Amino acid sequence: MSNVEQVSGAAQTMTELQALLAATPGTLDAIPGAVYLCDRDGWLLRCNAEATHLWGRTPTMGSQRFCGSHRLFTVDGEPVAHDQCPMADAIFYGAVTRNAEIVMERPDGSRIVALVNIRPLRDAQGCIEGAINCFQDITARRHMEDEIRRRTEDLEDFFENSAVALHIVNGDGTIVRANRAELELLGYTESEYVGRPIAAFHADDCVIREILQRLSSNQPLVRFPARLRAKDGSIRHVLVTSNGRFVDGRLLNTRCFTTDVTMLHEAETARRESEERLAATYEAATVGIVETDATGRLLRVNNAHCRILRRSRDELLDMRFTDYTHEDDREKDAAMYARQVSGELAHYSIRKRAMRSDGSMAYLDVSSSSVRDAQGRFRYGVRVIQDVTATQRLEDRLREREQHMRELLEALPAAVYTTDAEGRITFYNKAAVEMAGRTPAAGDQWCVTWRLLWPDGTPLPHDECPMAVALKEDRPVRGLEAVAERPDGTRVPFVPYPTPLHDANGKLVGAINMLVDITEQKQAESRQKMLIDELNHRVKNTLATVQSLATQTARHAASVDEFIGAFESRLLSLGRAHELLAKRHWQDAPLEALVREITSPLTGAMQDRAVIAGPAITVTPRIALNLTMCINELLTNAAKYGSLSAPDGSLAIRWVLSPAEGGNTLDISWLERGGLPVIPPQHRGFGTRLIERCIVRDLGGQVELSFQDEGLRCRLAIPLSMKEGGTYD
Repeated sequence: MSNVEQVSGAAQTMTELQALLAATPGTLDAIPGAVYLCDRDGWLLRCNAEATHLWGRTPTMGSQRFCGSHRLFTVDGEPVAHDQCPMADAIFYGAVTRNAEIVMERPDGSRIVALVNIRPLRDAQGCIEGAINCFQDITARRHMEDEIRRRTEDLEDFFENSAVALHIVNGDGTIVRANRAELELLGYTESEYVGRPIAAFHADDCVIREILQRLSSNQPLVRFPARLRAKDGSIRHVLVTSNGRFVDGRLLNTRCFTTDVTMLHEAETARRESEERLAATYEAATVGIVETDATGRLLRVNNAHCRILRRSRDELLDMRFTDYTHEDDREKDAAMYARQVSGELAHYSIRKRAMRSDGSMAYLDVSSSSVRDAQGRFRYGVRVIQDVTATQRLEDRLREREQHMRELLEALPAAVYTTDAEGRITFYNKAAVEMAGRTPAAGDQWCVTWRLLWPDGTPLPHDECPMAVALKEDRPVRGLEAVAERPDGTRVPFVPYPTPLHDANGKLVGAINMLVDITEQKQAESRQKMLIDELNHRVKNTLATVQSLATQTARHAASVDEFIGAFESRLLSLGRAHELLAKRHWQDAPLEALVREITSPLTGAMQDRAVIAGPAITVTPRIALNLTMCINELLTNAAKYGSLSAPDGSLAIRWVLSPAEGGNTLDISWLERGGLPVIPPQHRGFGTRLIERCIVRDLGGQVELSFQDEGLRCRLAIPLSMKEGGTYD
């Protein structure tokens, strides 16, 4: 802060903030540390290069408040809002911060521990007009302090909780500290043991005198035998390992490791009996036990090992364990044993294959350890062998079944995936990837899909989806539908079948879910509804058409017989139109096929006299029905009075598709030639009105009739718009 005071002193007529702002840009950079200034509202006014370096960014002055860092945290990791940081306290309350620690996060996610010193800047009247923050990166120092503290705690934990008895004795022979194992060894409390002379607990005065004399002469002790008196009066045989700590040539204290060997003394007495029991146990063991030298040659084998390999004892004692190991496992077992012999490994376990004398193969679980002498030199290896042939075969079968199950799930046409108990995805088949339109990422939860929706289109959060409910409530979920949205925006309706999975003890371990794609079902339902709606519409239109046919036919008929004949003919025409559309299930129809089906009853026997041609287009049932009525009317007229009534007559039906405003126009031309002489009608009959009604009123088109000498000409112009799938409506 001395640099700031120098700047303030250099501009005595200014306030501290004004003086700092008036200084050259290099002034703040000259301060050894990160520095920035805020105004009375906390807006950043100026900072030096070190501050931007530590922040990992260069904030725009006047656009950020209180601090230029990306985010702030306490040293315990709790988030700190910028308006609650120490700089905000200085601005709002005039608080001074000395040597406080705070964690600053850079935009790239890296963090530093900063030591901050903040004080408010006041004007001549003592009012706060801003604040200054000087901070420095102490991340390395903090890491060092944490490491020192951790090491100290580790040393304390090692001393206090070590399984080996430890105590420290000062230069005059007084116990100054003992760990738990030492106190438990002798049965004393800390107050009964610490602070008393170590000689008070030794059973042999000459031994403790020699120990203290050696240590004071800077002679280390290694497993020095001694006897200690326990609180209950018993004598504990121990081995003392100790050395002295000297300062300026004076013994400060000794560090002693006390190893209880009382049991060894007791065991030595019964050693012979114990060896006999051990030998009996060795031979009676149901697992194989083998002793081997450094090269792997068998030194001793028990009966169980002979039974496992179906070899005699003499045969085995003439072999190395690698001799009967399967060739594919031999190198691995030998390499690990060599590491054990050298001391690199204390012990190891391996499952391997071994060849029996009859040529059959056994699977063995081998646990190998080594016996070493007092100097740590390898004496022999001890190998415990368990025959796990039956277990291995069972595991192989389980593995095969698991693989078979995976292949079965992969082959299913439905999407299937599994999760663990927390909902993390553990397996998914190809159908799941195809349905989701994505490959699930590591750590994905609950569902393989990108997004989920309810059938009505409202969002369905993944943690509330049926799979999440099944896991959270530990129950199957049925009877629901949902919609999966792929990353490309396409959607798939489906029915989920999430089912929890449990282990042998009934504990929830995960769940399996099958997602059944019901797109075709939904499309079928939609088509069915459309057909029903279309049928209702067609029934109404048909009834209206029948009513109109009856009315108009009656109006133009001269007698009842003429009415019946004309009405029947037109009803049959209407029925023909419905029959043609019913064959196509009232779906869109190709125009050429439609025209050929309508005209075939009259032109089938005279195909060389009829021409039907035009581009391939598809029309809706609405257009198809009206065209059927019109063409039927024209065809009936041609058969009675026109070209089809004469032996040399011909008929040409052609159409073209022309662009028009807002869509296209379908132009159909009807041309008759070679029939009887054409006589224009004296008045417009019902047939003409029917054609005009179908084309003009129902389809919004135009009709042109021309009665020429060579035959009737008719032009039908129908406006079209393109529907989805290339159908015209």
